[in-house]
Amino acid sequence: MKVQNVGGLKTVIQYFEREKGLALTGLLGFLLAGICGVWVLLFGGQIAPYGDVSRAFSFNAALGIFLLTTAAILPFSGLEAKSRTFFRRVYIMLALYSYFAETVQHFRGMDPRFNPDGTAFDSMVGIIFGFVALLLVLFYLFLAFSYFRSKAYRLRPELVLGIRYAMIAVMLSFAGGIWLSFNQGRFFGEEGNIIWFHGLGFHALQWVPLVAWLTERGAVVPALRRRLIHIAGIAYSLGLTAIGAQTLLGQSLFQWTVLPIVAACCFLTALVPAAVALRRQNRSIAVER
Repeated sequence: MKVQNVGGLKTVIQYFEREKGLALTGLLGFLLAGICGVWVLLFGGQIAPYGDVSRAFSFNAALGIFLLTTAAILPFSGLEAKSRTFFRRVYIMLALYSYFAETVQHFRGMDPRFNPDGTAFDSMVGIIFGFVALLLVLFYLFLAFSYFRSKAYRLRPELVLGIRYAMIAVMLSFAGGIWLSFNQGRFFGEEGNIIWFHGLGFHALQWVPLVAWLTERGAVVPALRRRLIHIAGIAYSLGLTAIGAQTLLGQSLFQWTVLPIVAACCFLTALVPAAVALRRQNRSIAVER
């Protein structure tokens, strides 16, 4: 039985070559995260009065991963060339400002978002940062909608199905970001931490499309491919929802209560489709030999 040759390292590299600008902007995030990481190791994260370089490290790395993944999936959006160019250019500008605000302000000892006694410059940076965050959400909504059109689905049915599930999780993450902003901090209630809900949703953008990509490459019949993608997407979304509910209750995720256990089971379930696809692929390679 011959394995369908859809993927491969060369194909993955080609994905990024189509969106070099976004990919390079994503790599810039890793560079800035590396600089912040070295600083934290040498001097610690805290910079008085409100700066925390470790938070700049995690933000830059997370935004870098987000942009790299977006660069990989953008060619499958079904958008016309002009629309893709417009999205790309705007998103690069928004990302560059986000890097600037997060990195520079923390090194200056200021929180890039919430400064109770900052200067006029700090207030201006925070206000613009809030506006930029809103634009990041709105433009990504525009991109997310394109994957639910039949034109995108016809390009790569299984991959786009996985991207659709990922986009649902990303929208939940954006909702968590808005919640975080209105809450003016990551902590909610007695022990709730919004950052887990906000951050984990974005990783669906890497995981569920990866599952779809693996099913394409392996010897998996179309009906089973879609079933595996549905399992991964639904399980990930339910796990994220359980985390959001636990946070909304103001409770820690590190408790042996129903919602954290449900979330853990859901995320473990989301791993199963990838294992099945890889096993089928390895079995097919063995049969060929």
